[in-house]
Amino acid sequence: MDEMTQLRELRADAPVPDRAALAPGRQRLTDSLAGGRRTRRLRADWRIASIGAAAAITAAALLTTQLGADGPTHRATAAAPLTLDSPAEVLNRAADELAKQQAAPEPRDDQWIYTRTKIAQQEPKAGSAAVDRSDSAAAGQFSYNPDSWVPYDNSAAAENGKDSDYRTARQVYRAADELPDDPARLLAKVRSFYPTGHTADSPPEAEAQHSFRAMGLMVEAYPIAPDALARIYRALATVPGVKVTGHLVKDAAGRDAIAITRKEDGSHEQREILISPRDYSYAGMRFVAVEDYEMKVPAGMKVPPETYKAGEVLVSEARIRAAVVDAKGQKP
Repeated sequence: MDEMTQLRELRADAPVPDRAALAPGRQRLTDSLAGGRRTRRLRADWRIASIGAAAAITAAALLTTQLGADGPTHRATAAAPLTLDSPAEVLNRAADELAKQQAAPEPRDDQWIYTRTKIAQQEPKAGSAAVDRSDSAAAGQFSYNPDSWVPYDNSAAAENGKDSDYRTARQVYRAADELPDDPARLLAKVRSFYPTGHTADSPPEAEAQHSFRAMGLMVEAYPIAPDALARIYRALATVPGVKVTGHLVKDAAGRDAIAITRKEDGSHEQREILISPRDYSYAGMRFVAVEDYEMKVPAGMKVPPETYKAGEVLVSEARIRAAVVDAKGQKP
């Protein structure tokens, strides 16, 4: 698996042998899914999960807590029936609808961004290594709160945090608002805003994959002006390798969603950006196996390999609610 980009703060890796030796990748994977904490770090992405994947998947019971689904929060539109024949058709139509919407005022610096998310992962497969729930260290690593509040102007975290890729909600909102109309120029701007990695764990990506990954971050951003999202959708349709699933899929909250997809380079999975068919807002993200394969683990690890079938949903995250509020702890 290659990663669903980091939106949230990374905690310390757990330097424990055997099963816990997989914790660094597993931890970043878990945190990257823990919705709404902050704008996702691009370089963390799913590359690091290639080692931690087996432990991350087998930890599903800890992550898939029973979160009460609030139900769809999207505003319905009175559009004609949607056909899912091509990504350009879908995304340009979405852009046309968004361009008609009136933008809300930009949030004040003292306001907060509230999000509620839900995560779904596969249950552990027969014979796979289970996570010991009595292991307090492991239990702490997989704690998950579906509700989060982040300051709109989170400059302190941006300046003092250890993540050089950190982007505040205000930075993303204003960067999106300034994106050009031309798709090629827009893609270049977004790649620059979310640069690719340059480490052993995260080597530079090919341009098309970098574009799709970075555009996923922009689509996910909240808040974002409707006309800015419209420009992003039009440019997203031009990324080489982008496809649309020919039927609606289910997000982690069980809602219907449009899946805009691209196979991850050198991987057995595809990344899917999920869009609401009601108002074309961001609904979530999934990783889905595109072919049968076996996930191997490093030699000496006491974790058996996992096998996956084409079409299996490996990880899915849904954004159930998102709103601008006046105080931490306040809900819309």
